[in-house]
Amino acid sequence: MMIFAQDVIVPTSFNPNPNIPGHNRRLRRVFKGAVGALDGTLIHVVVLAKKQDIYRSRGKGDFYQNVLAICDFNMMFTFVVARWEGVANDFRILSEAVADPQASFPFPPPDKYYLCDAAYAHTRGFMTPYCNVRYWLGDFRQRRALTNKENFNHEHAKLQNVIERAFGVLKPHFPILKRREPFPFVTQRNIAMACFALHNFIRREGLSDEYFTRYDEPNVPFRNNNVPIEDDEDEIPTHGTAANREYIIQLRDEIVDQLMHHID
Repeated sequence: MMIFAQDVIVPTSFNPNPNIPGHNRRLRRVFKGAVGALDGTLIHVVVLAKKQDIYRSRGKGDFYQNVLAICDFNMMFTFVVARWEGVANDFRILSEAVADPQASFPFPPPDKYYLCDAAYAHTRGFMTPYCNVRYWLGDFRQRRALTNKENFNHEHAKLQNVIERAFGVLKPHFPILKRREPFPFVTQRNIAMACFALHNFIRREGLSDEYFTRYDEPNVPFRNNNVPIEDDEDEIPTHGTAANREYIIQLRDEIVDQLMHHID
């Protein structure tokens, strides 16, 4: 099954406008360097008593592994790392994956980037929203964006939402991810990887599926429970050179200007 996972969970071609059905085409032209979305999600596990503290995520009663994933705009997972403890910081998991040669992290080309939430550093290859500014789609239901930064965050969330929708398909599709069967931990990790692979197979083969049909709607509101968007940007570790961070800051400002002038 792990060989199967390696065959169907493959890096994106880094084409920002793939020839696939999709939503938010105008936004994808503005965010023309975006090649997918990156985020973490919590998946139930059973662990030994001596390890329960590190797998109990942020005071939650159950135990979880924190899984890092990337998906394209067709809800196909292009990279997955499973096994991390529930208490593991999202940024730390990404940093370790990038640094680990065995993980084969699909780092985007210099002019491309993944859309990430505020748990990650804003640097070349990774574009995050503005911190301490409304972000989640549900936050805009009662009151429209008022500032340029709010507008950017709203449009960013519309695209980054694709990975929350992909997780929304994955988890109800495979109830075994919530059953907490007492398999050895490595088996539980492999089961999670197999579910990600089967998710991709269903999508790739175009099989009729009620969950994909439900979550194909682009503006399904989600609130990621792993990290608060209000985190102080100064508390999030940084990586990459100062030049790389300056590059993505300028690029984000350019997108703000494009959105402000309603470029189609």
